[in-house]
Amino acid sequence: MTEKKSTKKIIAYNILFVVITGSLFLFLWNAPPETTAFLPLDENHERFMPMGKKEAEKFCNDCHGDGEDAELSADHPDKYRCLFCHKRVVPEKPEE
Repeated sequence: MTEKKSTKKIIAYNILFVVITGSLFLFLWNAPPETTAFLPLDENHERFMPMGKKEAEKFCNDCHGDGEDAELSADHPDKYRCLFCHKRVVPEKPEE
C-alpha cells in the first residue's frame, strides 16, 4: 500500500512542477518589450564602449548631472547605475 501512496505523491509533484513551470513560462512570455534606450553610438559615448560598466558609469554625471547640457528628465530614476538599464551596443564587425 505504501507503493501506491508514493506513486501518487510522485505524480502529484510532477503535476505541480509542470503547472508552476508552465505558469512561469507564460508570465515571462507576456512580459512587455524592452523600451529603455541603448547607449548612443556617437563620438561622445564611443570612449566608454571598451570600458567595464562600473568604470564607465563614473563618467555619466560629467554630462548628465544637474544643470548640464544633457540633463536627465525629472521622472528619470536614480542615476547611480546608468548601464544597468542603458545597455551598450557593440558595433558589428564588417564582413571581409
